[in-house]
Amino acid sequence: MNSIGHHEFSHHQWSRTLLLTLTCLITSLASANSLRIAYDADPVSLDPHEQLSGGSMQQAHLLYDPLLRWTTDHQLEGRLAPSWQRLDNRTVRFNLRHDVKFISGNAFTALDVKWSLQRAKTSADFKAVFQPISQARVIDTHTVDLITDKPYALLENIATQLFIMDSRFYRGFDEQQKAKDAIENHGHSYASMHASGTGPFVVTKRQQGVGIDLKRQTNYWDHASVGNVSQISITPIHDSATRSAALLAGDLDLIAPVPPIDHYHIDKQPGIHLFTRAGARLISLQMNQQSRPELRDLRVRQAIIYAINNKGIASKIMRGFATPAGQQSPPGYVGHLPKLMPRFNLELAKKLMAQAGHSKGFRLSMIAPNNRYVNDAKIAQAVVIMLAKINIEVDLVTMPKAQYWQKYDQGGADLMMLGWHSDTEDSANFSELLAMCRNEKSGYGRYNGGHYCNPEVDRLVSASAQQTDPHKRAQILQQVEQILYHDAAFVPLHWQHLAWGSRGGLDIGSVLTVMNVPYLADLVINQP
Repeated sequence: MNSIGHHEFSHHQWSRTLLLTLTCLITSLASANSLRIAYDADPVSLDPHEQLSGGSMQQAHLLYDPLLRWTTDHQLEGRLAPSWQRLDNRTVRFNLRHDVKFISGNAFTALDVKWSLQRAKTSADFKAVFQPISQARVIDTHTVDLITDKPYALLENIATQLFIMDSRFYRGFDEQQKAKDAIENHGHSYASMHASGTGPFVVTKRQQGVGIDLKRQTNYWDHASVGNVSQISITPIHDSATRSAALLAGDLDLIAPVPPIDHYHIDKQPGIHLFTRAGARLISLQMNQQSRPELRDLRVRQAIIYAINNKGIASKIMRGFATPAGQQSPPGYVGHLPKLMPRFNLELAKKLMAQAGHSKGFRLSMIAPNNRYVNDAKIAQAVVIMLAKINIEVDLVTMPKAQYWQKYDQGGADLMMLGWHSDTEDSANFSELLAMCRNEKSGYGRYNGGHYCNPEVDRLVSASAQQTDPHKRAQILQQVEQILYHDAAFVPLHWQHLAWGSRGGLDIGSVLTVMNVPYLADLVINQP
């Protein structure tokens, strides 16, 4: 390991010429309290309701505010709603702040909450998240009730996903006579390119795929925040070695993710810090039953799962920086069932292929991103090698995140990589978006790329949403995990851990949530 690490460190030292190009991409900021950040990719849009992804969530917390948010110790705290109370098992009343304005200058009111909810419920990505909420009842200018048709245990959790937009700013039509409030996946809507939120930062410059510059709002409502970040420049850098080298060279202040191969050197470099923590993002493969009849055979799906050594992937490719998974729900989540362990067994995989009449194998196509998850392309390449051992030839294509999601939405391959962190910090969200039968109207199954469909799973997940007894709810969600395990509904790989690298004077751990969202407005820059 040391010899490999030394080679990588030398690579960083020798990559100065590459960094000259990088330096041209990173905006030079004069303020001492500015941040130069590099992520592996950038969101496709400024619209917080367009795409349900981690990158979009990180950006949304810079430009907008939700009603509530998760703290770094995983508790709920008020944002645009400083207080709230359960009126009954179907209603939560949110008392809104009086001193908040949008970037446009418009005052924030309960009408904006109602409008934002109605808009989010039309989003292909978000409609399943907000499906349980039947209405937002405006009580007065700064009071609103969120109401469900049936008892629902996670209404407060959903409020962390509802980013409030400026309803008056998005009225009318743009220069192309398109509605300003339109939601266009992978498109160029008005809301994709214009942000009017209540968040701590405003956009000063943005070029998709090149970077975004932000400055702090001088009249931001959260006067209690001790954060002193005044400007942020975020650059997408796909190549992990280049990101790490730029941090080590002093050209960046903060990077994420740090690839496992670079952890040792970043951690040992004077003036550079590595922050890591266990994560709950599931990395998986969807087996597209609609594209290939072979994948409709339970024995074939089981064979694929048995053929993939996810413990080996976590150990060798992720260098221990991941927890091998045998199910959706991470440890600690209510649906987690400890007995559902990873199940690598190559001989059993071969036997299942023979029983299914495919001992000679067949060919499958596969797509994976190459800049979304830690070592995503390497993991996909390892899967290709592993499946070859049961005579499944895989034609793999990897691509940048910006192109990947459109291809995924189109069901563009037989095997497709997918990472998912629960939007509600609850087991049910995995099933609602990844395992329930695809339903365009409700939004359930939105990212179920395998087209797996079991009505019993749908019934149980729906029942869990109405069960307010924690013990009974956990039993229902564990039953769901057991069915998905038996049905080989998808290929679980691992739960990805979090890793950030920073220069001295930055304690990213103090503002980083388990969802991998850093509250950069709360970050204190201490000059080294």
